[in-house]
Amino acid sequence: MNKLKITETALRDGHQSLIATRLTTDEIIPILKTMDEVGYYSLEVWGGATFDACIRFLNEDPWERLRLMRKNVKNTKLQMLLRGQNLLGYRNYADDTVDKFIELSIKNGIDIIRVFDALNDVRNIEASMKAIKKYNGHCQCAISYTTSDVHTTEYYLNLIKTMESMGADSICIKDMAGVLTPYNAYDLVKSIKEITNLPIELHTHCTSGIADMIYMKAVEAGVDIIDTAISPFSGGTSQPPTESLAVTFAGMDRNPELNMDKLLEVADYFKPIRDKYMNEGILNPKVLLTDPQTLKYLVPGGMLSNLLSQLKQQNASDRYEEVLKEVPRVRSDLGYPPLVTPMSQMVGTQALFNVLSGERYKLIPKEIKDYVRGNYGKSPAVISEKIRKKIIGDEEVITVRPADLIEPEFEDMKKEAGDLAKCDEDVLTYALFPQVAPKFLEEKYNKHEIKKEEAKTNIIEKKSENEIKYINVTM
Repeated sequence: MNKLKITETALRDGHQSLIATRLTTDEIIPILKTMDEVGYYSLEVWGGATFDACIRFLNEDPWERLRLMRKNVKNTKLQMLLRGQNLLGYRNYADDTVDKFIELSIKNGIDIIRVFDALNDVRNIEASMKAIKKYNGHCQCAISYTTSDVHTTEYYLNLIKTMESMGADSICIKDMAGVLTPYNAYDLVKSIKEITNLPIELHTHCTSGIADMIYMKAVEAGVDIIDTAISPFSGGTSQPPTESLAVTFAGMDRNPELNMDKLLEVADYFKPIRDKYMNEGILNPKVLLTDPQTLKYLVPGGMLSNLLSQLKQQNASDRYEEVLKEVPRVRSDLGYPPLVTPMSQMVGTQALFNVLSGERYKLIPKEIKDYVRGNYGKSPAVISEKIRKKIIGDEEVITVRPADLIEPEFEDMKKEAGDLAKCDEDVLTYALFPQVAPKFLEEKYNKHEIKKEEAKTNIIEKKSENEIKYINVTM
């Protein structure tokens, strides 16, 4: 068998899961060359919430971060997470915007794009896949793993066959809620290996307390790649620790052969950074705790904390258990969508409304109505006529690919952004986050102008200083 490969997630999912994606570029860059010498298969560094956090909270250009990371990583593949037709935003984008975003992601340094759809509707990853192949990237298609009456092994095998026929270069089992169990992982990987020769990667979270065992059984079944996080950003709602698993699997014939000295150096670098975020209250110790309720309610750790926060705001923290019990009911009503962004937030909010209002579906968010209308894609199971009528009445449900209803928009976005955008990367930033981007882009270029003026002043001062020295020498 080929040696086991390891993807390091600390620079994307690790800090997204534990500290709300707050690592800064200045905290990342100094350790990259060491990470590049560890022997990882890839570094997950971009996508997910990193783009949003950069411009919304850190006042950093995510494109510049990517370019700097690429400059410092020469031997290891750089990987990102993409939400299909949603890209990194919160709506479906036109195909021309999807194409341009993927072109520039690869041009700026990304090698592997892991693309998924929250509903496992392959129509919503079709445009992304075409663009990834067009610009010579590695297209990793992810299945959003969950369990329900319809999410059987046969369901996933058919999904993977479809993805392979569409041109996938590898497959990821994306267990975003940490609800895959060890023996199910073994059986699923074994079954997948029987129908495809594509490399299989497994991604899970430690929330429920069984992630290490999931990886152990999956590796025994022949999984090719696993996702881990360096120890300071591992555990809890993140991934299992890289060092521990590197040592564990070093004792088998598929030894991942990671450089342990370099790994420990990386861990030592991140420990004080983790401690800083803990002292500031950004790293809440609660996200490091094990919560087996995940296995009962299939609720991701991030969704649990979000529900707690919402209940606290409503002075209804004592109704937490009621809301948790309502989540599976809402999910069943809505055709068993996997609880991954954006469906996890939508289902959680609807469950909260159902409990607090005292009547199910008395209050219905716009996003739930759009979902039932078909604007997010096809639900895994059919939504009953009774529930559909309760949510959208007699409105028509669309059956076409949702993006087919969106006209090309990139050139219009460029005009709308106007002088704020100096390059196509800026236009995409504006297109993805139109509420936040204008202020960010304005400040970005003001900052550049200030730096230019400072540089000019320094040159003039240096020139004057040299002229004085020349006069002193010749006199």
